[in-house]
This record gives sequence, C-alpha cells and structure tokens, in this order.
Amino acid sequence: MPYIELRKIDDGSQVAYAPHSHTQWSLGAITNGMSTFRCRDAEQLIKAGDLVLINPDWVHACNPIEDQPWAYVMIYVDTLWLTRLRFEAGLLPTNDWQDLSTAVISDSGWYEKYCQVADCLLGPEHDLLDKQSRLVKFLLGLMHELAKQPVQALPQTPEVMVKLVTYLDGHGEEDVDLETLAELSGLSPGHLIRAFKRYFGLTPHAYLVNRRVQFGQCALKSGAPIVNAALAAGFADQPHFQRTFKRLVAATPNEYRSVSINK
Repeated sequence: MPYIELRKIDDGSQVAYAPHSHTQWSLGAITNGMSTFRCRDAEQLIKAGDLVLINPDWVHACNPIEDQPWAYVMIYVDTLWLTRLRFEAGLLPTNDWQDLSTAVISDSGWYEKYCQVADCLLGPEHDLLDKQSRLVKFLLGLMHELAKQPVQALPQTPEVMVKLVTYLDGHGEEDVDLETLAELSGLSPGHLIRAFKRYFGLTPHAYLVNRRVQFGQCALKSGAPIVNAALAAGFADQPHFQRTFKRLVAATPNEYRSVSINK
C-alpha cells in the first residue's frame, strides 16, 4: 500500500516537531493525553478522542505540554490517490485536489472507526485485501461526511507567491539566494520574506529546507543510502541532513528508512 504511511507514538512526551508540512493529506488520532496543535495561524489544545486533519502543504506542528505524556496515531495519505478516490465518488468536480476546511473532529464515532482502521493496518493477522478495503471504506465515509459541512472560503494565493513557490519546488536541491527570489518576484527582500511567510507559514529558507527533507524521505523510501539521500536532497553533508531530518520528522533518517523501505 504505497499510498499510505502510518506512524504510531505511544509516548510523545519527548517528541517535538518544528513547524513543517507534508505533501500528503494527514489524519491523526490523539489516543492519550493532550498536546498543542498548531495549524497555519491557529493553535489549540487537542485531547484523547480528537481527530486532526491536515491538508497537503499546510504548515503545522503538534507538541507535548510541559513534558506531559501524550500518544497518537497518524495516517499520511497520498494526495493524488485520495483526490482520485474523492473524484470517483462524485465529491469533486474535477480530478484536482481541493482542501478540506475541517481541522479537528471531536466525535467518538469517527474516532473509534479510525482506531479500528489503524489497528487493522498494523495487525499482521489482517491480509492485504482486508486492510485496503477497510481503509477505503473509512475514507469514503469520512469524505462524504465532510462534504456535508459548509466549506470555508480559503484565501487565494497571489500569483507572485505561486511563482516563488514553484521556483523553489523546482530548485530544491540547489543553493537558492534571496537576490534571485527578489528579482523573480519584483519585491524587496524584506517584503518578500514577510509576504511569503504570511501565505505559506514559513520563510522561503524554511520552506526550502522542508522540501529538501521531503525529497530525502522519498529517496530513503526507495532504498537509497542515507548519504546519497542527503546529497540528492541538496544537503551539504550527512550530519546536516540527519539533524534537520530529526527536527522536522521527529525520527532519524535511519529510523525512517528502516520502517519505510519496500513497504
């Protein structure tokens, strides 16, 4: 099932994340304790029984409260795969991703269904067809439920910001300088940094680093040695890659590679 990843943390008291984003759509359940949940410009407390929903490329971070214990299970779903699922179910007018406005669901029914699916995915006694079927059934049900809710209008991203982010996506493995971005956008460096962070939640440099870690994750999942993944992602050396990877993923490259390769 290459279109999903699942992460289960039984004790997250020492698991800290810097603000980051994923290319996947993410859905998580808080299974014990409480934590802070920052998504875009909003921050709130989430507790056991809550589900959190994070759109692709939305900057977020979940972190413990003063070292208090908390636990969670997170499923990362490939955006193209989920888009096709929604489109074929008649929930999208075209086969193009649309963000979901809901960020937190506090509903015991959906929480229990989610935990049952997660247990199935993790359980070796369940065969592949069972896992695939339960996941699709759950996601389709949730997508239909969310489609009933009022859709909040999301702010439009100015064309110049889209131009900048497209450039960074295409040059993630290279050294990108602020002067090039300023010339490309027609903005002063100071204005560019402030505007970019307002729309994307990260400075241009932080966005670039986040993308490089995502490139590194893809390389590690394909079986690349850590040093090769680091260089391919644009990091100067393996130690720099390892430190940055741990800060954003809350796992070392070796830990991530050992459970991701060939899965």
